[in-house]
Amino acid sequence: MYEGNFPHQRYQKTLEFLRENTPAPSNILDLGVRNPFVEFMEKEGYTVSNTSGEDLDFNTEAVQKEGIQIVTAFEIFEHLVAPFNVLRDIKADKLVASIPLKLWFSPAYRSKTDPWDRHYHEFEDWQFDWLLEKAGWEIKARNKWTHPVKKIGLRPLLRLFTPRYYIVYAERIKNS
Repeated sequence: MYEGNFPHQRYQKTLEFLRENTPAPSNILDLGVRNPFVEFMEKEGYTVSNTSGEDLDFNTEAVQKEGIQIVTAFEIFEHLVAPFNVLRDIKADKLVASIPLKLWFSPAYRSKTDPWDRHYHEFEDWQFDWLLEKAGWEIKARNKWTHPVKKIGLRPLLRLFTPRYYIVYAERIKNS
């Protein structure tokens, strides 16, 4: 069990959720290029490979590989125009995915410097649940948490009480 310092609260919450619902050792395909969180999963005992930066709206071959036990997608689906296609094409039987929730007091995220770092979707929890169900997944566990920021103002105050992240563990519905 990794007990080090986490650079983000969401890393700790995500690793706890992953540990509770899909204990190591497991073979994981993490959607997106290798990122700092992969190291935390590997220290926990997971074997992790990543997709290679391909546009998953057009090319879902990476999620169709055999031998993957779990697909993880941490803050990925909000960047896709068509997350249904990826979710439908995943061959693994288990999925752990997190998304930032839509906040009524804040517009969708759009980087001012990176044209690819944008949120096409920011879901409410029920919308993400429905998307997963339509793509052939059954949610077995879920959690939400806030994302406080160290700033002064109305929005930072609201972030203390309003959940920002939503994570689910889902299993493939047989015959879907």
